[in-house]
Amino acid sequence: MGWWKVSADTLAASRFVISPLAETTASLITLQRGTAAHPGDRTWLDAHRPAYREHLAGDPITALAVRAALGRRWIADFLAPAPLGEGEQPFSEELAPIRDTDPAHVLADLEISLAGQVPALLRRPDVAPRLAGLLQWVWTDCVLPYWPRRRRIIEADILARSARLGYGGLTAALDGLRPGIHWLGNGRLQINAHNYPPQDISTAQLMFVPITTSRGWVSWSEPHRYALTYPCAGVLAEARQAPVPAPLTALLGPGRARILILLDTPKSTTQLVALTGLGLGSAGRHLKILLDAGLVQRRRAGRSVLYSRTQPGNTLVDAQPVTSRTG
Repeated sequence: MGWWKVSADTLAASRFVISPLAETTASLITLQRGTAAHPGDRTWLDAHRPAYREHLAGDPITALAVRAALGRRWIADFLAPAPLGEGEQPFSEELAPIRDTDPAHVLADLEISLAGQVPALLRRPDVAPRLAGLLQWVWTDCVLPYWPRRRRIIEADILARSARLGYGGLTAALDGLRPGIHWLGNGRLQINAHNYPPQDISTAQLMFVPITTSRGWVSWSEPHRYALTYPCAGVLAEARQAPVPAPLTALLGPGRARILILLDTPKSTTQLVALTGLGLGSAGRHLKILLDAGLVQRRRAGRSVLYSRTQPGNTLVDAQPVTSRTG
């Protein structure tokens, strides 16, 4: 297995980072491979993959480059740099280092992602600018229209994991981050199941980068920045959750019904705002009514107050007829 050696100072300074570039790279992977792990991915993929394939059909060099860079087991390092770690950066600023990557560096990274010789057609100085241009197209045409909603889901995931960190420590925060990632104890963070040599990142900055698609990766800009990019739980939970039953909506109203459905697992008011799009005041009023009715309960976890369904709330949801669901 591959693991990183981390210090207490590295863990204390670690942070969650929102990265438009990571979201775009993840979307590029989904478009390229044409597979979706959940219904939300599939709907988006069906809407945008025809245009993506048409875009690459007119540029065979870039089509070959993206296949090479997105290797079977390893993404070319230059295509997935670790975020700067100084808060959310504009997409254009995140993209610039990719566009400016030295051609020799590009060639070396492609040899690793391909696990072999780089095709002669890609031994050219403009591979990085071509791939940066493709990422720009994916961002503008396929991600940016959805970014406000995706960002809310990412924020909800960060809030959930921050709450877990507060009451359960690092093990709880990393639970389910993505397959292969585990806190092993004694300063060891497993990052994947591959037999790679351990790396000592005790003096580096460690970042956790949530994305809304179903694949993640590790990246670094040695020796200072290391990042774990992972599929955030919010979008997967949202894709799997049952739609709001029409009778429940008629009984409680759409806002309260949606909140009650979402509270199958504990969530804070801020998370509910992020997932529903309701205002903070509206979400708070709905929660108070649900609390007064005995359908939800609340408890403090560190600095957060988390809400969840009570047994009567579960009974009410479970009693809804399967055939009367609304979106």
